[in-house]
Amino acid sequence: MAVDYAVIVLYLAGMLAMGWWGMRRATSKSDFLVAGRRLGPVMYSGTMAAIVLGGASTIGGVGLGYQYGLSGAWMVFTIGLGLLGLSVFFSARIARLKVYTVSEMLDLRYGGAAGLISGVVMWAYTLMLAVTSTLAYATIFDVLFGLDRTLAIVLGGAIVVAYSTLGGMWSITLTDMVQFVVKTIGVLLLLLPLALVKAGGFAQLKAQLPSDYFAPLGIGGQTVFTYVLIYSFGMLIGQDIWQRVFTARSDRVARLGGTAAGTYCLVYAVAGAVIGTAAKVLYPHLGSPDDAFATIVKDALPVGVRGLVLAAALSAVMSTSSGALIACATVANNDIWARVRRGAGRRPAEHRGSPEEQSSEGQSPEASAGHDEVRGNRLFILLMGVAVIVIALALNDVVEALTLAYNVLVGGLLVPILGGLLWKRGNAAGALASVVAGGVTVVGLMVALGVLANEPIYYGLLASLVSYVAVSLATRPTDAAVLAAWRERLGPRPAAVAGAPGPAGD
Repeated sequence: MAVDYAVIVLYLAGMLAMGWWGMRRATSKSDFLVAGRRLGPVMYSGTMAAIVLGGASTIGGVGLGYQYGLSGAWMVFTIGLGLLGLSVFFSARIARLKVYTVSEMLDLRYGGAAGLISGVVMWAYTLMLAVTSTLAYATIFDVLFGLDRTLAIVLGGAIVVAYSTLGGMWSITLTDMVQFVVKTIGVLLLLLPLALVKAGGFAQLKAQLPSDYFAPLGIGGQTVFTYVLIYSFGMLIGQDIWQRVFTARSDRVARLGGTAAGTYCLVYAVAGAVIGTAAKVLYPHLGSPDDAFATIVKDALPVGVRGLVLAAALSAVMSTSSGALIACATVANNDIWARVRRGAGRRPAEHRGSPEEQSSEGQSPEASAGHDEVRGNRLFILLMGVAVIVIALALNDVVEALTLAYNVLVGGLLVPILGGLLWKRGNAAGALASVVAGGVTVVGLMVALGVLANEPIYYGLLASLVSYVAVSLATRPTDAAVLAAWRERLGPRPAAVAGAPGPAGD
């Protein structure tokens, strides 16, 4: 295992080095939170694919393949479909808004009334998403080094917190690109063909497994429908995803780069299911489906290759963890703490102009303010990172934590966000009612029926939609001046951010 250990240690050291390098680039709030809004198509598509394909997509996707066969691809497949929908239909408008958070978008659209409560919901979602990613370190480091759960979570979490705190989105983007390459080589180019060969090829899979393992809906039609509601719609509205859209240098980059990343997710989904199916043939009596990934890597791969594939799994976990962490800290600082400090009724300073232009032109007062904002956001990443590690140490069930996060997000925020983008008559009162009704319904039904039940998201979305439409129609429309400012933000912009120096990310 010495060679495998060396591969992993070099990889982790490289992540920290990139965090240090990113710190030199992050001189303004825009640089720190959205990489200066100047990523080109290559870096944008790589970092977007990295953020959505985490430990649940890799370890969990293989586990679903082990349990259900090829239909186990549906969870990750619906993630890819959601990313495609976001990129094709919404990413250009989102990028034009030049905001930092989803709640700021709601403020712009509805006049500032729904931002605080939506910020709390989004913060809870990103916090739990970061926690679920951090929990996955326990599995990987146990396989690598035989570490106990507590030490594994602390070690993995500390590395992610370190490079995220140092360089913000620049560090995360650089590490995500490395993680994207490592995942592609480790999972698609090495583990997939080697697992198939080890299991005897597709003919042997069909000969030894029940026909249900090759049925398109073997996992269950209702399960697929629930995945669409939770994961496809979750891709449309999550702060962790939107924050990556904000890094694109143009509408075209956001659309085409996101489409490429979504297509990659579809391929990754099928690959994970096939690997899991092969593992079922090789190891038919594992104690848990989630053990399939680690088992096939440990037993079926040669020295060196094994270390690279385990680094790929670590990459998947780290990319999602770091993206969720910076999203959580951004929401906590800009949507919650800033509003509490100023008073919930006042809109943040970002809405009085275009902050990235103000902080990157080089004027001394703005530069000084930019450094202060970087320090503030860096502090919040550190605080949220510590909170994530502590919560992860107290939890055990990754699937329940992830389901809880997505149920609260989609049930509470999907309708007011998409309604704001698509329906002019929707107003602040309707948005607030929608968030409250959907969130309360989802949480109440999860308490009554269980976190993994399908009904909470069904009835939560229904309550959210009915409340949004009914209250919006029963109350006064959004002020014309607010709508005019909203339309102005959505207007056309140059192909690239004006005055953005440095590399475009290609």
